[in-house]
Order: sequence, then C-alpha cells, then structure tokens
Amino acid sequence: MTLPEKLLWSELRKLDLHVRKQTPIGRYVADFAIHAARLIVEVDGARHDLPENQLHDAERDAWFEMQGYRTLRFTNAAVVNDLNGVVAMIATAALTPPSPTLPPSRGKGE
Repeated sequence: MTLPEKLLWSELRKLDLHVRKQTPIGRYVADFAIHAARLIVEVDGARHDLPENQLHDAERDAWFEMQGYRTLRFTNAAVVNDLNGVVAMIATAALTPPSPTLPPSRGKGE
C-alpha cells in the first residue's frame, strides 16, 4: 500500500462501514471496497494521469459499474492534503444508496 492508501485505511477503519482493503473483485483488485454499499474507492497516483492509464481506469470503472458498484477516485494529493474531506465523501457515498438504474426506453410511451 502507498502512503496515501495507508493514511486513508487508518481513517476508514475507524468507521463502522466494513471496509475491505486490496479486495479482489472479478479480474481486478480494488484499493478499498464497501460491499454492502456496492462502493469501490480508488486512490490514484500520478501514473493515472497518463492517457493509456486513464483508458484502463475508465474500462475498469465501467466493469465495476456493470457489476453494480460505484467507483470513487481520489488522487494521492487529495488524500494527503484533505484526508478528513475524503473520508467524509466516502462515508456519505457509503450511506447513500445508489440511484436505481432505469431500463432503456423501447419507444414512445413505454
């Protein structure tokens, strides 16, 4: 785990959210997962700014979404510089149920 991940883990453990770290989900390993809330939390370093990594992250987030998970991404800098704010955002997301997904419309009036 990176230093920002360790800092975040230290704070998330204090919450009653049943957070798991480095959790395998399908072919991926999530930095943090809150299964009951169907929430993935990723802490991204500078390499995630590269176009090829952004594409990989988008594919990964889409796959998680197909499995029913929401993904929150935070930069290392955000975690280090505003740890309390990041933890508050995660707690709020974990306690807010995801909005229901409506099936695609099949035509007028349906």
